[in-house]
Amino acid sequence: MNYSEYFSYDSLGLADLVRTKKISPEELLDIAIGLTKKLDPKLNAIPIKHFDLARDNLKNQNNKGIFYGVPFLLKDLNNYLEGTVTSGGSRILKNIKADHSSELVKRTIDSGLNIFGKTNSPELGLTVTTEPVLYGPTRNPWNLDRSSGGSSGGASSAVAAGIVPMAQASDGGGSIRIPASCCGLFGLKPTRARTPLGPISLEGWGGQSIFHCVSVSVRDSAALLDVTSGHERGAPYRSAHQEKSFLEQINIEPGKLKIGFLDDSSISVDEDVKEVMNSTIDLCQKLGHSVERTKINFSSEEISLAIVTIISSNVAYTVKSQSEQTGRNISNEFFENVTLQMAENGNNFSASDYVNAIKINHRLGQELEKMFDKYDVLLSPVLASPPIKIGTIDMNTNDMKTYIERLSNYSPFTGIFNQSGQPSMSVPLFRTKDNLPVGSMFSASFGNENLLFSLAGQLEQAQPWRESLNNMRTVLLETI
Repeated sequence: MNYSEYFSYDSLGLADLVRTKKISPEELLDIAIGLTKKLDPKLNAIPIKHFDLARDNLKNQNNKGIFYGVPFLLKDLNNYLEGTVTSGGSRILKNIKADHSSELVKRTIDSGLNIFGKTNSPELGLTVTTEPVLYGPTRNPWNLDRSSGGSSGGASSAVAAGIVPMAQASDGGGSIRIPASCCGLFGLKPTRARTPLGPISLEGWGGQSIFHCVSVSVRDSAALLDVTSGHERGAPYRSAHQEKSFLEQINIEPGKLKIGFLDDSSISVDEDVKEVMNSTIDLCQKLGHSVERTKINFSSEEISLAIVTIISSNVAYTVKSQSEQTGRNISNEFFENVTLQMAENGNNFSASDYVNAIKINHRLGQELEKMFDKYDVLLSPVLASPPIKIGTIDMNTNDMKTYIERLSNYSPFTGIFNQSGQPSMSVPLFRTKDNLPVGSMFSASFGNENLLFSLAGQLEQAQPWRESLNNMRTVLLETI
């Protein structure tokens, strides 16, 4: 199989080839490794490589899961494969190997996926671009001067480039949807607690963070959620009950939906993004859905306060615990400046401040659920502009004012659905005149991934994105 043929399949398609003995898992792994060696020196998407481990797994594995034999990448953040490094993009955890495998990783392996590396993440997954001091910046295959997003920027770069058709990602403030938007991929953030986070930590950022994937197809995302979702023993949350397979939903018509387009004049949005949103609205209306402009009736100051309090408090805990674990000091030798400042902020919040932040999130969730009484889904951009240039948002800067302004202006949309715990997805329907991807974000009520998968399946058929993705990959291979 040549690279062009490989690019034409999603993960389920590759698994079907293995199942019907048209290709072997070993051959697929060789292709993925070959693409990594060819493309990653330019992309810097996969800093941790497990090639020999992946080859050994194929010798010993009799697994016949739905994805058996398909190459796969884990995210280098809060997620452990026994005997391998998870650094979280931070120098303090460089070369520290895990003594266990996470529950989600075990479920991933049980599905038949063959893990051959870990993808780049900003330090502690804290920002919307992937440029850690430890490993350097990950680049966007659509334009190597642009960011691939964050914090799952390594995952999105590797998938967009065609190294794998699907890779693990996580989302605590937009970190699945943002890189999916930047790289022209499908990315769904599931409902709170839909997938496991343990056993080391059973929640992330007060319930805001969750793992899933970025993928070239909607059906890969649905099938992976089928095999990785479900309650984890001892977890503090149990997600909404799911009776039917998510994979079944993508071929079920969503019906005529009432869509609320979140239109906030206080947020500055790039003209290219506005054009993409207008095209998305037109497409939805052509499909028979109605679209109505609306806005969230909730204090933006309170929303920001809750995010800052919860994340900074968690960073303060993480920095302290990692310093104690490794015996390495809390300084810029091991942590980036923004991380250190967030940890300092977190140490200044009181216990009652943290409780207040959690209560703000709960009230926000209640307000959004009221909106879902009126609208089936809410629509907005994922980001306020197309993918930014590498270096625009620097986590090792001493200029916190500029850092916060650039971060806030670039990504004002995604975090609310982490705070509420509701499912939300980026769909790669259109690109700018400069051929940069811009995702359209659809969000639904708590536990209602069914509707999002159904709508995504319809949108994928109406406005397919795989051909443009494969065209970009062909050009990339020719230029590297």
